[in-house]
Amino acid sequence: MRPPVPPVEPPQSAYRFDPLAAPPGEDLVAVGGDLEPGTLLAAYRAGLFPMGVGRHGAAPLGWWSPDPRGVLPLDGLRVSRSLRRSARRFEVRVDSAFDEVVAACADPRREGRWITPRIAAAYGALHRLGWAHSVECWREGRLAGGLYGLAIGGLFAGESMFHRETDASKVAVLALVELLSEDRDGGRRLLDVQWRTEHLASLGVVDVPRVEYLRRLRIALASEPPAFSRL
Repeated sequence: MRPPVPPVEPPQSAYRFDPLAAPPGEDLVAVGGDLEPGTLLAAYRAGLFPMGVGRHGAAPLGWWSPDPRGVLPLDGLRVSRSLRRSARRFEVRVDSAFDEVVAACADPRREGRWITPRIAAAYGALHRLGWAHSVECWREGRLAGGLYGLAIGGLFAGESMFHRETDASKVAVLALVELLSEDRDGGRRLLDVQWRTEHLASLGVVDVPRVEYLRRLRIALASEPPAFSRL
């Protein structure tokens, strides 16, 4: 088991974020800014995340706080018998192939892609500082699927996931939920997935109003982070 390494706090951002600057039901809060590590952390701590406003995530850079927000309750994950069987086929690892996971999520052949090289580089920098993590499913020495996101305190902000084999991304979600739930702080943690889709809803993702998300976020940020080294 690898000993946990505390993340490195970068220089503070020059920008300040207010998720309530957008009216109820409006997801886009601001446009512009930069993707420095300090800016990204400030945004997530305020309940926002970046995504380009243009086609496939192109500029200008937007800062989003969806209303409603997609959240996966840690006690609400729907695990079918077939998914349990699939989980036995994979080896789960954390942070062994972060850049490869991001590259797979950014594959230009994917419909709805939004991860640009600039975004990928920004999260790579956060990974090297200890804030961004990947949860990966491996089989026979090959990366079969996974997800990546940002962990701040008890918040895990999921960014994207992919699969090359059936159920691989779902198994990564299952492993993440088990990790976030496994100790006394599990009830205070928050798994944010940004927007609820029909696919995510099949796993148990629900919509919560922005003001409720912000309440849960405050609690999560004050809780202990999970030990990613345990996977």
